[in-house]
Amino acid sequence: MAASASSFSVTKILHSLNSTRSTDNKKKKTLLGNQLKDSSFFLGSAKKLYVKKPFSSQNSQRQSKGVLAVSEVVKDKKLNIDSSLSNLLITKDEGLELYEDMVLGRAFEDMCAQMYYRGKMFGFVHLYNGQEAVSTGFIRLLKKEDSVVSTYRDHVHALSKGVPARQVMSELFGKNTGCCRGQGGSMHMFSKEHNVLGGFAFIGEGIPVATGAAFTSKYRREVMKEADCDHVTMAFFGDGTCNNGQFFECLNMAALWKLPIIFVVENNLWAIGMSHLRSTSDPEIWKKGPAFGMPGVHVDGMDVLKVREVAKEAVARARRGDGPTLVECETYRFRGHSLADPDELRDPAEKNHYAARDPISALKKYMFENNLTSEAELKAIDKKIDELVEEAVEFADESPHPVRSQLLENVFADPKGFGIGPDGRYRCEDPKFTEGTAHV
Repeated sequence: MAASASSFSVTKILHSLNSTRSTDNKKKKTLLGNQLKDSSFFLGSAKKLYVKKPFSSQNSQRQSKGVLAVSEVVKDKKLNIDSSLSNLLITKDEGLELYEDMVLGRAFEDMCAQMYYRGKMFGFVHLYNGQEAVSTGFIRLLKKEDSVVSTYRDHVHALSKGVPARQVMSELFGKNTGCCRGQGGSMHMFSKEHNVLGGFAFIGEGIPVATGAAFTSKYRREVMKEADCDHVTMAFFGDGTCNNGQFFECLNMAALWKLPIIFVVENNLWAIGMSHLRSTSDPEIWKKGPAFGMPGVHVDGMDVLKVREVAKEAVARARRGDGPTLVECETYRFRGHSLADPDELRDPAEKNHYAARDPISALKKYMFENNLTSEAELKAIDKKIDELVEEAVEFADESPHPVRSQLLENVFADPKGFGIGPDGRYRCEDPKFTEGTAHV
């Protein structure tokens, strides 16, 4: 798609070691105000993509090259595309696939809200509404063998990777038919079959796991000589995680070993109730990539087509052995931090600004303007998804709860080493084991 470069909000690649950092507090304070006044303004956008050239010689001397426009990079690829399609970022089939995945994520999360308030789900439930372009734009490019590591906001990541909606919903209901047999719940989606390596409740927890998965791929290919093992890993995390130690440690390790991993920052501008601008000395997270010798990219996370173009290049780099990429996707959640959050801290003007940039509406508009679909086709997809989600709820509601003896499974290598009564039986098998908590 020769003209795909037009989708990038970032227009140049600069090889540089010393990218300047903005420390002007007054500028930081006015960023949000300018953003709301101008719908084309995007908080983290510097209009340029800084890439520090990886170490290329034995004495670790860094070399720099001239500025290279993204449009020139695309031209050099000399893609053989029909001229009538050269101005399109997607085909009709690709567009419908993206739309269906995003609508599934939105409809599923809306249903989760209903079920939570009806008492079908317990604990904290964090919804993904508004951020669908990131999950769809990245994960739909992966193969089944590729891995995804998520956060506590993980339902839609699992759906995009192919985990059936009924399994995800059952897990949320705490039922035995869930993808973790009811033991994971909302924040711990896992599927060995689909290589979803887990949602993680504590921020930053999943990044080392993802780095290890990427190391496994590299080890299998280079040490075990499995030539067809070009598997990549995607680690998803938020802006609040990017001030934590695991983030920096894993960036260093991934760059040092050129691991096939993409670090995807879903910067929704708020870490629970803490504004990203108030908590981070330099709010442009993507700059941290070049500091470790990997490309750092900023992209409009409310536009699935822009996300997808960046993701394609990042995945291609990882597959061909060129190492990791850090991608900052600036997005926004349409609901509170969790369903227990009344969402009273964010300015209504800010919420309205991003609501007007709904990623699903943006994709529909693009497809209509380029005659890629019809209203009837999209309505048919909407109906299909509504039925799918309704069926998932019915399946989850009718599924059995886990048996009591399952309580100690997948906790210790030998469950008998814990909770054994004087009679040699599991304490959890005693009907009185959970006495006093049954009402919770």
